[in-house]
Amino acid sequence: MAKTSFANRRRGTLLLIGLLVASAAGFSALKAATDRIARKKIPGSSIIYIPSGKFLKHATFGYRALAADAIYLWAIQYYSTPAIDDRFDHLDHIFAIINELDLRFQDPYEIGAMIAVQGALELRAERPEQAAKAMRDAFTILDRGAANNPDQWVYPFNAGHIALINLRDYALAEKYFEQCMKIPGAPEFVERLRANAIFKKGDLQTSWETWLDIYNRAPDERTKKIASNHLYRVKATIDRGALEKALAEYRQRSGRLPSDLAALVRTGLLREVPKDLDGKDYVYDPATGSVKTGISPWRR
Repeated sequence: MAKTSFANRRRGTLLLIGLLVASAAGFSALKAATDRIARKKIPGSSIIYIPSGKFLKHATFGYRALAADAIYLWAIQYYSTPAIDDRFDHLDHIFAIINELDLRFQDPYEIGAMIAVQGALELRAERPEQAAKAMRDAFTILDRGAANNPDQWVYPFNAGHIALINLRDYALAEKYFEQCMKIPGAPEFVERLRANAIFKKGDLQTSWETWLDIYNRAPDERTKKIASNHLYRVKATIDRGALEKALAEYRQRSGRLPSDLAALVRTGLLREVPKDLDGKDYVYDPATGSVKTGISPWRR
């Protein structure tokens, strides 16, 4: 009787082991088969379910900061995997979860925006719509960081930098740099970045006034020299615009370009030939009609 019971238990154990081995083999075969399917053929397959931050606040039983750390570390690994083609589709939602769990957790705002910009650069050639969304996500994440941490100037600063360098949206860059300047502790050079954005968006008069104010308030010779160089560039741009307009009018009237800029005064198109900020003549090429400064603003 004992021998029969032992034999039955042994057969049961072997049967269980066999089932486990078979299951493992089946799952391995299934995984191998699914790994051969390109992710892009299964949109959204990279993330099966993404809960909301509101849900996780309750589900973590008070360990919100710990959960934020865990999701953040997972996100870093997830977005470092180029094989996941659709990984940028849910970027803002993922980082919103982290932000909601820990409003003062600084790194995810900056890193999330950085990942979004990188995603936009990767996608812009083949998926321009997704690239545009990724770029919008960068600003959304940084705006959320600024709203949740109004004492931190780094968020509007980073947003301004992205607008200036990546988007070349100079009006947007000016707005963010101005927002940054109002936060205590913001670096003094942000004011100069704003002035440069104003110049690049084409508001030359405001740019001149802004740089002149910076020049007059400069705390040291270095800052004064930087402002002076920018003033030189702004004045040259204004003068060149006036000269080129007068040259175009001269050509329309006479069918040719003048031999020198003084001809613009003699024909009444200008009251005087402007000089650069250093009082020197602009360089004029009568063959092409081009006008330029005799030296680069940064080599004065």
